[in-house]
Amino acid sequence: MWSEGTSEDEVVIMAQDTWQNRSVVTTFLIVGLSDGQDPNYSLFFVFLVVYLVTALGNLIIITLIVTDHQLHSPMYFFLANLAVIDIIFSTVTVPKLLDNLIDSKKPISFAACITQLYFFQYFVVAECYLLAVMAYDRYVAICFPLNYTITMNRNVRIRLVVTCWICGFVNSLMQAVSVSELTFCRSNIVNHFFCDVTPLFKISCSDTRPAEAIFLMVVVLAGMFPLTFIVVSYIRIILAIMKVSSSKGRRKTFSTCASHFIVVALYYGSGIFSYIWPSSTIAMSKDVKVVAVLYTIFTPMLNPIIYSLRNREVKAAMRRLLSQNKNYS
Repeated sequence: MWSEGTSEDEVVIMAQDTWQNRSVVTTFLIVGLSDGQDPNYSLFFVFLVVYLVTALGNLIIITLIVTDHQLHSPMYFFLANLAVIDIIFSTVTVPKLLDNLIDSKKPISFAACITQLYFFQYFVVAECYLLAVMAYDRYVAICFPLNYTITMNRNVRIRLVVTCWICGFVNSLMQAVSVSELTFCRSNIVNHFFCDVTPLFKISCSDTRPAEAIFLMVVVLAGMFPLTFIVVSYIRIILAIMKVSSSKGRRKTFSTCASHFIVVALYYGSGIFSYIWPSSTIAMSKDVKVVAVLYTIFTPMLNPIIYSLRNREVKAAMRRLLSQNKNYS
């Protein structure tokens, strides 16, 4: 059952399955970003800084949107929800990654692994749907500006966001339950830096086809469907922008959705490489880990930077907040 050369540190804590007379994995070992067992303090420092910047940047976005009345519009309401998702999303994976970088054994229990998978899938799915909602918001604002405030009223905004969170809950629950029912006795080594679906499929010794079918359904419903909706929305947005007579007007109109377009490109570009590309060729490669770092760690950090640097209203709100703090001091 164990491969030759497996060290004692890599041997899993086993529980004897008396009914099937075979050992069943109860604890996994996370390989991490590299196969080395020595602590990597330089990467630990880099990812710690990235995590702190992610949390601080998104908290600043949330604070500005909540406290500044000029940002109480549908677009910023959705942006605040995106910031909340990004904070929790990065918290699901980064603390465990930091622990793995200084602990060569990198153990995680079966229950903790499934829990991490559940919350990771939850916020991946919720963000996919939220990005689609934000694309719809830009579509209504650009193509139907006179009806924008009526179409995207408070009740509609709340229902759309609640739907995103519910879709994340349902899809991730199906995925986590299907993976938790698999049997793991072939290996305990998860070749990733967190518990994800595809590396767990690789080490399962039971029939993974039902779980893979559910995973494919989640990819289609929670990944490809929102992406298709986003693409269609942007096609209509571009067609509407092309009808604007002046080039200055076209640039100004497109600038209102440029930040969202960049975020979508980063998020979906890396996600497609990791999940939709043929799993037989790259699912366990180091390239996938690098791309996973991009969309699980760096994208949540870049989102508030992209929205703040390219948005005059956010920068103006930041100046107002700083001036208020100076007055109070």
